[in-house]
Amino acid sequence: MIMNEDFLKKLRSAFDLNIYEVKIWTALLSKGVATAGELSDIGAVPRSRSYDVLESLEKKGFVIMKLGKPIRYLAVDPNEIIKRVKRFLVDKANNHVKSLEVIEKEQFFNELNLLYKNGISHVDPTNISGSMRGRNNIYNHIESLLDNAQASVTIITSAKGLKRKIDRFSDSFKKLNSKGVKIRMAAPIPKDSDKLLEKAKNYVEFRNIGKINARFILIDGKELVFMVSDDQDMHESYDVAIWVKSPFFVNAVDNLVGMSWSKLVKIA
Repeated sequence: MIMNEDFLKKLRSAFDLNIYEVKIWTALLSKGVATAGELSDIGAVPRSRSYDVLESLEKKGFVIMKLGKPIRYLAVDPNEIIKRVKRFLVDKANNHVKSLEVIEKEQFFNELNLLYKNGISHVDPTNISGSMRGRNNIYNHIESLLDNAQASVTIITSAKGLKRKIDRFSDSFKKLNSKGVKIRMAAPIPKDSDKLLEKAKNYVEFRNIGKINARFILIDGKELVFMVSDDQDMHESYDVAIWVKSPFFVNAVDNLVGMSWSKLVKIA
């Protein structure tokens, strides 16, 4: 049995399996019931590995060992496997969260915070900057900055970035609004964006930036995150951002944006 490589890669990623597990599993799905030797031949997996692989799949709930001789294996309904995998991931995530909550209360975690605070106090503000690669990493950092915002947040972004940021940060915007933080967002806003803006219009003041192409976020006039590339037709994994924490520089940029803000078209 020859399976499409892309199909096998998707299965490996979705179910966290290695290549031999995927090949044996798909071979069994195609047969319904089979011996280890048969599955080895069908899946092009070395016979010396087939029993180990089947044992692993059995532990994960992907196959069932049939009683009798020779030993045969039964395929499990993929719909049932999806349920099992989802349940396992939820349980694993919940357990991880609980363990982190316990760690937060431990003395050594307080010591970590002290190390950070003592270390950061010796750093020149002009040196508190860094770069991030990959949009998910960038957005995680932005989310952290938003959580700590006290007075204002200004976001200048692209049309694509507008949708991404509303989808990703709407809950953060709502929390900031409840704290009295002023949130402004400017972007080239398409005419058919009413439903998108509806998600956040109660918390965010929107302005249409027209043809201006820029991507950056200002937090409290103290911190700035700016993306160095246009996001047009760029894969998210190649997105790069620079974070700067410098009240003098960032406040200047914030004031420049404020001077231009009233000239932008306000979106009701």
